[in-house]
Amino acid sequence: MSKATGSPRTLRSDIVFTFILAAACGLAWVLREVLVMFYVSALFAVAVSPVVRKVAAITIRGQRPFQGTAIFLLIVVAAAGLTAFGFLALPPVIRDLQSLGGELPTRLPAVLEQLKHVPFADQLNTNDISAKVQDLASKGVTYFLLSVGGWAGKLSDIVIGFTLFVYFILEGERAYRWFLSFLAPEPRARLDRTLQKAEVRMGRWLIGQGSLMLILGLASTLVYVNLNLRYAYALGVLTGLLNLVPVLGAACCMALAMVVAAIDSWGRVAGVAIFFIVYLQIENAYLTPRIMRNSVGLPGLAILAALLVGAALEGVVGAMVSVPSAVLVSVLIDEYLVNREPAAS
Repeated sequence: MSKATGSPRTLRSDIVFTFILAAACGLAWVLREVLVMFYVSALFAVAVSPVVRKVAAITIRGQRPFQGTAIFLLIVVAAAGLTAFGFLALPPVIRDLQSLGGELPTRLPAVLEQLKHVPFADQLNTNDISAKVQDLASKGVTYFLLSVGGWAGKLSDIVIGFTLFVYFILEGERAYRWFLSFLAPEPRARLDRTLQKAEVRMGRWLIGQGSLMLILGLASTLVYVNLNLRYAYALGVLTGLLNLVPVLGAACCMALAMVVAAIDSWGRVAGVAIFFIVYLQIENAYLTPRIMRNSVGLPGLAILAALLVGAALEGVVGAMVSVPSAVLVSVLIDEYLVNREPAAS
């Protein structure tokens, strides 16, 4: 009788668990944007936390002046850098765009005349090109005005994500311990050790990514200055910063630099293109495999696969967090799924 009465109860519990799991998955899908924001903020907080601790541990004459204010100091430095970049880079760009908009009707025929000297371009109809350029310019202004609301929404998402990022740095340890408290003591200790390993490797990823950003920023600035490119220093800084988004960031910087170079001469366009072709070959064949493999302990193929999956799932944001996410997954797989031989006595 005990087996007969126990079997329906087990089946009922399985059905209830299945419905609860389906409801949880549906709720996660509805709240996926919020969950992604929480995940990205927490991931960057974990990666930046070692830097905050090192700044707080700086000792000057036996004292630690930055203890307790390390986060505020990093925020001030980042805000000052972005403000200085905006004041130095934006005014000349805005001024040139205004002058270009006023001179476009008169300068466009000269540009089309130069275009005739490009191979196979002499067969193009310059009248159609002129009309399409003017129509594209008017549509671009209209699209910009219509997309202001969307950009405002993105800006609010960035502000919320940054607020969560600061919160996770300040209160992340307490939230982390609260999360572990749901587990039994032995699984809790094991998961804690595993996540501590992942945190160390994520910190190394941040150092490796920062090294790649610095190398590209310095190299591109040097090339832009030698080519006498407009806004050389601003473009160099922007190129280094956008390299935070692997592959896609470098592609956007290359397109932007080539557009700026095309204002003056096709030779500068060729110079920018040659630089990026050579640099991307060096970065993909030498820099990224060595720096990232030594930093995060992942093979180059795994890093590339993580980039593709992250970009396919969440676009730019997914590409930004793809490598640290791959680090976290690899550490969890190595701890819980990989079967190791018992150590010899």
